[in-house]
Amino acid sequence: MNRFLALLVAVAAVALVVAGCGSSDDSTTDSTSLTKAEFLKQGNAICAAGNKEINTGFEEFFEEGEFSNKKQPTQAQFQEAAEEVVLPSVQKQIDELNELSPPEGEEEQFETLFENAEAQLEKGEEDPSLLTDENNDLFASVNKEASALGLTACAEEEEEEES
Repeated sequence: MNRFLALLVAVAAVALVVAGCGSSDDSTTDSTSLTKAEFLKQGNAICAAGNKEINTGFEEFFEEGEFSNKKQPTQAQFQEAAEEVVLPSVQKQIDELNELSPPEGEEEQFETLFENAEAQLEKGEEDPSLLTDENNDLFASVNKEASALGLTACAEEEEEEES
């Protein structure tokens, strides 16, 4: 895999994991806490939809730009795509996860995860070059938190990146 495509995978992985997810038709907005299994099922479904949304966005970027191994986007073009695809999707995903009622007794851990994800998202908005910096994973700590809490679909791409 060439260096640029590896960077694309890294940006997508960052977005997927930090977001902890994407869109879901299943939103629970009442005050009743979900069981851990229900929360993780819904959260991981959000993640899977978010993964697909981000991947589709980058596929469209490459198709529209007619990029290939011979004609790759500039760093500025890639950064713009990351801003247009990743940032809005991550914000949407955080918002949707916040709509879920965390399992009783784990509210604080999930609230901390979402606050940390939001803080990293703000850093990416302030300095979009952080989204494409292959030497600095902006969301590494949030990725670990999401995975440790059971949002495994959010960390799926991180494993693929290493292949």
